[in-house]
Amino acid sequence: MESALLEIEHLTVHYVVDEVVVEAVNDLSLEIQQGECVGLVGETGAGKTTTALAIMGLVPSPPGKIVSGRIRYRGDDLVGKSMKEMRKIRGSAISMVFQDPMTSLNPVARIGDQIMEVILLHNKISRGEATVRSQQMLELVGIPANRYEEYPHQFSGGMRQRVMIACALACSPHLLIADEPTTALDVTIQAQVLELIEKLKTEFNTSMLMITHDLAIGSEVFDRVAVMYAGNIVEKGKVRDVYDRPAHPYTQGLLKAIPDLSVDSERLESIPGMMPDPSSLPAGCTFAPRCRYCREQCLAARPQPVEVEPGHWASCFLLSNEGAPS
Repeated sequence: MESALLEIEHLTVHYVVDEVVVEAVNDLSLEIQQGECVGLVGETGAGKTTTALAIMGLVPSPPGKIVSGRIRYRGDDLVGKSMKEMRKIRGSAISMVFQDPMTSLNPVARIGDQIMEVILLHNKISRGEATVRSQQMLELVGIPANRYEEYPHQFSGGMRQRVMIACALACSPHLLIADEPTTALDVTIQAQVLELIEKLKTEFNTSMLMITHDLAIGSEVFDRVAVMYAGNIVEKGKVRDVYDRPAHPYTQGLLKAIPDLSVDSERLESIPGMMPDPSSLPAGCTFAPRCRYCREQCLAARPQPVEVEPGHWASCFLLSNEGAPS
């Protein structure tokens, strides 16, 4: 396989709050190839957004700190770069669509000016040229150019999300990180935003890391998927392999919780219990307290990734002892 566009190796991120260490991300490894869309899925609090902020060099310090690991973009390690160096990378090489466009957009600045600001920051062009480029970006995401001078409050949630996508793609980045891009949108608008992202990904040949808690949206968008739990990836592989043959009990539970119109059932299956407190993670497998297959070995040590089929990895003791649980 060719060298990945982005390689995350053994990333660990902690937050220290009142002398309590919150282990937000633990020994996480992930890679994204050129032109590939990778989904990062899991429950709220799994560490997905912290992973994205670490890539962008935006982990708030204090209280956050990258304790160990490497984040290589085209072979260049981003960990340890200065804020000045990261500002040159953000927006031009790596961009991010944040979770809530209402709080991410400046409420007192025209949307066109907010797109233009990104363009002027990374390109040596006149304001007039930047204005034209901003209008073109609005048109590209399905917003009429004559709305350039309007403010965020004059747009619906779906339209604000389109503005955020326009800002993120204004300088044709090689990697786009989309953090819950369909949160708080109704189903119809979700489909429109996902269709737009897929179209622009193809048009710009942009690689993508899409963060979501909803596995249902991934089957048509992701090339590969990584399932995250309590700060670490418990399963990853090609989307069809993971969806059709989930190997980790947590992934199985998530997929069983998705409504299936072809199955006649009164209730959806659920995963018992809650995700562990990241400030006091269990010594063994972090999923063990909620797992129906839990045994003594699971409580004593953390499982290492096992390749269950080519390119499909999962971290569960049952895989190395007995084969995939079902």
